[in-house]
Amino acid sequence: DMALRCAASLAAGRQPRGPRREGTVRWSSAAKASAVKINEKASREKILTLESMNPQVKAVEYAVRGPILLKAGEIEKELRKGIKKPFTEVIKANIGDAHAMGQRPITFLRQVVALCTYPNLLDSPSFPEDAKKRARRILQGCGGNSLGSYTASQGINCIREDVASYIERRDGGVPADPDNIYLTTGASDGISAILKILISGGGKSRTGVMIPIPQYPLYSAAISELGAIQVNYYLDEENCWALNVNELRRALNEAKACCNPKVLCIINPGNPTGQVQSRKCIEDVIHFAWEEKLFLLADEVYQDNVYSEGCQFHSFKKILYEMGPEYYNNVELASFHSTSKGYMGECGYRGGYMEVINLHPEIKGQLVKLLSVRLCPPVSGQAAMDIVVNPPVPGEESYAQFIKEKESVLNNLAKKAKLAEDMFNKIPGVHCNPLQGAMYAFPRIFIPSKAIEEAKAHKMAPDMFYCMKLLEEAGICVVPGSGFGQREGTYHFRMTILPPVEKLKILLEKVKDFHIKFLEKYA
Repeated sequence: DMALRCAASLAAGRQPRGPRREGTVRWSSAAKASAVKINEKASREKILTLESMNPQVKAVEYAVRGPILLKAGEIEKELRKGIKKPFTEVIKANIGDAHAMGQRPITFLRQVVALCTYPNLLDSPSFPEDAKKRARRILQGCGGNSLGSYTASQGINCIREDVASYIERRDGGVPADPDNIYLTTGASDGISAILKILISGGGKSRTGVMIPIPQYPLYSAAISELGAIQVNYYLDEENCWALNVNELRRALNEAKACCNPKVLCIINPGNPTGQVQSRKCIEDVIHFAWEEKLFLLADEVYQDNVYSEGCQFHSFKKILYEMGPEYYNNVELASFHSTSKGYMGECGYRGGYMEVINLHPEIKGQLVKLLSVRLCPPVSGQAAMDIVVNPPVPGEESYAQFIKEKESVLNNLAKKAKLAEDMFNKIPGVHCNPLQGAMYAFPRIFIPSKAIEEAKAHKMAPDMFYCMKLLEEAGICVVPGSGFGQREGTYHFRMTILPPVEKLKILLEKVKDFHIKFLEKYA
């Protein structure tokens, strides 16, 4: 009876009361003495320990902000204290954070977000009318005309309409429905949400998620956190990191023995590998997904970052549509975009969207429910995303400056992509495939057997050992290939090409000098 009353009290949000007893109002002197003795002993064991924590969270790894970055932070502190090093600064080339690397924001985007944030500026003659027009439209979609209000869980309606219009323009008239658009906290939020709703089952029926190797570690981290089964398919390094359907089939067939593969993730343009998929490749992948009944995830956040001649970005949505109704009406596809990459580089706003097509109507409701738990994406990020999909057009006063800034960023990145490829391929023991797109180089490095043995003695992966030495001796922070996955016996690192050209040249020269010394030391 007492237990039932206690449960009822907890359910009602009240503190359960036991029967009244004399002497329980205050601590006796004996109880106080006992408490002192307990305090004198070692403090009691923590409830949350490495042994008791969620094992799936413990299994999560995210190399981009892993041990290398922590070490870089320690070295920076030492430099500030005046401790002498063979370098004067740490160059962080570990992450695609454009503005941190010196890229200037796009003026028009910042103007609109500023106007939305502080609407009093709408009266200022310093801001162009086309920026004011967009800011007013966004604010009208916000509760109380304020960026500080919650929005619908799917995002502000007029912004989702703008995203749908952008997709239609990008894909040459392929229809897009705003109801299939979900604004997200960067692309990562959308990817995690879709994976969360896809993963189910136990034992051999547990969901398998096919991911490219090398991959962006968000995927392996999300798979670990959700307790799904990671199914690796390898990109072909000898063929400029191409995706081969025969390799997809091998990975799928092997995985069927231990799980239920039902998700296929594609990153195009590639991260960390920078390849841009051909139209034929995308058609083959879509046919494979249709044939094997796989849910497709197309990570397309680098869609504006295509540099190599003869390469062109094709969205999976567009190719799916052009393959005909048998495919277009049946293949389930979620595709993702973001404010963080492209020419914008607005990582901090955490703006993004996903478009999900052919979703079961009942699952659509479940997805909205899942997204509603986090209320809504950051509203300033939604506003930033709107400017990515609704930029100035010819005839508007901001168009000339916008195009000039956009082309300047993308032309610069194209030059730096070629510079990195050329300079890496002049270093003995280093090979770098063409950087067709995205914003990283992923060179293959030769590591001598003596260095591999020393790495093992330090309980490190050989490329982690290499990258630690590069950081400690040259002040350059890059991410080892083992953090992204690579074929057994090969070693790489990922380096962003975002630093200004002159700093990138210095960085590449330092890598060259370090690598030659490293080979001599461990020959």
